[in-house]
Amino acid sequence: MPVKEKAVENDPRSREGRTALAKMIMRLFDRWDLPVQDQAAMLGLSEGSRMTLARYRRGSPFADSRDLLDRAGNLLAIHRSLRILFPKNRDLVYGWPKMRNRAFNGNSPVEVIRNEGFLGLLTVKRYLDMQRGN
Repeated sequence: MPVKEKAVENDPRSREGRTALAKMIMRLFDRWDLPVQDQAAMLGLSEGSRMTLARYRRGSPFADSRDLLDRAGNLLAIHRSLRILFPKNRDLVYGWPKMRNRAFNGNSPVEVIRNEGFLGLLTVKRYLDMQRGN
């Protein structure tokens, strides 16, 4: 039975998986030092979603929404790529999302995601994948 329990914990669609995912994303937003409006935009939520974000911070699971879970997965992929690209520079790993970048016409990755939504999120992820040689 322990194997089955482990599988449930690792399933991002399970309540436990969505709770763990919410905690990871909230910690990531803290590390990226994002204002609440940007946090909401990253997750595809309206700017007035402060209460939803607060619930996630208190340990509520993410909603079982494919869009939300896909966004969270892509945000973690962005973070993973940054850790691979800058293994010895934590300041750059956590600061890069807010830095202006020529690849994004002088916008920061956060601005790209905020302005372009899910497509912007994929644009940033693909850019980092290309930088990694994937």
